[in-house]
Parts: sequence; C-alpha cells; structure tokens
Amino acid sequence: MNDILTVSRKKRIVLTGGGTAGHVYPALAIKERIEGEYDIHYIGGNGMEKDIVTMEKDITYHEIEAVKLQRKLTAKNLLIPFKLLSSINYAKKILKTIKPNVIFSKGGFVALPVVIAGKRLGIPIVSHESDLSMGLANKIILHFCDFMCCAFPSTCKGKDKIVYSGQPIRKKVLNGNKYNLPFLPKLDKNKPNLLVVGGSSGAKFINDKTMENLDDLLKIFNIIHITGKGKTIDTENRKNGYVQVDYANNMGDYLALADYIISRAGSGAINEFLALKKPMLLIPLSKSCSRGDQIENAKLFKSLGYCEMIEEEEFNKKLFLEKLENLIKNDKTFKENMQKSSISDACDKIITIIKKIER
Repeated sequence: MNDILTVSRKKRIVLTGGGTAGHVYPALAIKERIEGEYDIHYIGGNGMEKDIVTMEKDITYHEIEAVKLQRKLTAKNLLIPFKLLSSINYAKKILKTIKPNVIFSKGGFVALPVVIAGKRLGIPIVSHESDLSMGLANKIILHFCDFMCCAFPSTCKGKDKIVYSGQPIRKKVLNGNKYNLPFLPKLDKNKPNLLVVGGSSGAKFINDKTMENLDDLLKIFNIIHITGKGKTIDTENRKNGYVQVDYANNMGDYLALADYIISRAGSGAINEFLALKKPMLLIPLSKSCSRGDQIENAKLFKSLGYCEMIEEEEFNKKLFLEKLENLIKNDKTFKENMQKSSISDACDKIITIIKKIER
C-alpha cells in the first residue's frame, strides 16, 4: 500500500460509517462523485458495510473492530472504554499509513474511533446525519468533526458547525431502469406496482403483514417484495403478480418500477423515495426496539404530505388497506407535495465543504 500511496499524486479521502446500509450508501454516493479525483479508502467493521463496500471498484477497504454502546445498563458497557481505545489506536495506525487529506464520516459506532483518531492526527473531518434527531454516535462525533451536515433543515438549529445539506443519494438509485428486471414481462400491466421493502436487513413485521394480506393486496397491485438478506419466505404456491427477492444490489431498478412503496422509515431510504417522487406507506420501527428516530422521520414526511403512515401498535388490516387505497386515490397530490420539497441530493454541497477544509 505504501508504494501505491507514494506513486499516486491524487488527494486521498477516507470514508467511514457502518452498522446498516443507511450508514454506507450515502458515503458511496459521495464516492461516485469524486472517483478519479481522489484515492478513496473506507474504514469499517466486519459487518454489512464490508460486504457492500468490497463489491465496489476503486476503493480500498480497511477493517477495524466496531465498539457499540449498549443503551441499557449492562456489564458489557464496562469494557467499552478499553475496546474503544484499542480501536482508536488501530484506526490511527491506518490513517498514518493512508495520510488522507480529509475524512467523511456517515456515523454509526464504527465511525467513532476513526473520527477520534482523525481529530488527534489533525485531519479535517466532515460528518453527516440522516435522521431528524441525531443518533448517539453522531452526538459524540459532533465534538470531533469540523462540520456535521444534516438531511433535514430542523436538525441544524442552534449550532454553528451543523449545516443543512440534504441527503447524499447514489446515481444508480436516481437513474434506475425497470427494464433491467427479468420478471417485468410477467407482471400485470393493468395493475400498479407495489414495492415492499424493510431496509437492508429486512423487517419481519412488514414481511409478516404483507404475507397475511397477500391475497387482498394482489387484487389491487403487483407485489415486488424485498424480504431482507436471509429472510426468504417460503410460499408453496407462488401467486401470479408476486415477486420475491431477499436483497437487491440494483435498488434503483426496483424503485424505477415501483408506483408505490411500503417501507420502514430509515432516513436514507425515504429520502431516496422522495427524490424519485414515489408515494409511500411508512411503517416505522417501533419505539420499543429503537430510539424512535424512524417514527420522527415518518411523522415529518406525513406532515409534509409525502406519505401515509401506520405505527406498529395501531396496525390492523382495515387501516392497512385504507392507507394503500389512499395512496392510489391521492397519487397526484402526494407527487405534487414531493415536487415542492426542499430536501435534495446533498452530494454537491458536501463535496464543496470537503474541498474547502481538506488539508
């Protein structure tokens, strides 16, 4: 690696972030825009980020141990300072080898030791927060980064180093082609296409409710169901108009096909739907098993007229079908509201900030 770094005259950037695809794909959206201009490196853990990033061309992956704080009181938290210090020291060694001009962090606990190590080495750092309220890792990262860019304007209030940028979105998402999908000719052309997706790792609640109501849904829609990796659902008699895959690397093609979407309410995903003007029914992750960020995201989108929303605790079949029927009935209104949105692709603004502070 040292020989490569010595020969190359390009500037160098380190991308970091992980835990979910929502922490990875926005960083790769930045990568798409700066390829050829920078030597690009990614520091992440041994999780989903590694699987995704190592499939990319022109990027070098470096693995460190991610240290996640448990939100409930547990003895495991006593070990965190020691593990974090070890990860910081290892990240520092990697950064000293790469000698980056700048770091872009997408957050998540895998990014924390990289950002702290970068700060100690005097490397400029730009981070990004996708959700309406800042996650715990980014609350800590905020103290070490030079700028924190945010997807939503209201997140930026009150702090000088927090700036509104919008959400970084990959070109391959914005420029999908439904004709790349092999099952397209088998769908009923007289029915709208409903894409059901629960995030990169799937959502058991959404999967279960889709299957429980499949017969009724198929009376109205073609169903394209992305179940999540390892969550394939066995259906003995595959129904006409129902397509199931567990994961889609070519998500842009699926979004190009979709007329309507059922989804969780992770900010990265719903901002992609917004950019493509796709009316959506959001079923956010329950607060009983999250910090409630998805509920906040969904409520904001609902208040702006971009989506319908059902919380898990209020879910019932009648309400489910009513919400979907309302998407069809008010399709034009949803799209007009989304057309007026100020929430946009953030890549150009973030890259301007990166170039301004890089050393």
